[in-house]
Amino acid sequence: MSFDERLKEGLAGESLIAKWLIRRGWTILPAYEKIQQDFKGPRIISASGNLIAPDMLSFRFNENGGEVHWIEAKSKAAFTWYRKGRTYQDGIDLHCWKDYIRLYRLAPWPVWLMFLHGPGQVAKDNPEGQVPPTGLFGNTIRYLKDCPDHESTKWARGMIYWNIADLRRIAEWEEVFT
Repeated sequence: MSFDERLKEGLAGESLIAKWLIRRGWTILPAYEKIQQDFKGPRIISASGNLIAPDMLSFRFNENGGEVHWIEAKSKAAFTWYRKGRTYQDGIDLHCWKDYIRLYRLAPWPVWLMFLHGPGQVAKDNPEGQVPPTGLFGNTIRYLKDCPDHESTKWARGMIYWNIADLRRIAEWEEVFT
């Protein structure tokens, strides 16, 4: 799949997650790329250096005041079957993860990592050929920083992975896709 195709698929997933949040009363400030074709996502500029920005800032007000969350939204075909651990996993680029950890320590709001998985895909290397769970999964960086399963340098600049048990099911696929 080309870069442009992966980008288009990722933006569609981000849009589905943003619309799902809006239906639940959240207001979304999307962080978009400012310069076309520079292949760099949005940045947060701080005294401690530039950081990769999560995809959106979400907020809503209620009787207790309100809530604000950073959200990094990932759209994936399926969970990865991790043969060594005999479990489903998902992950992100290691260099992005390091910036999200820095943002977690810098920002006053929670930073969420969310993975949207659609139906019909079989996880690669799953010996049973099982169809993995679908829906919206995720957790806060505060939680995920203490439970990564493993890192791998097989792909690009490295990846970091979590077991499905550490990613809460936030919504069913049908709720998000509606």
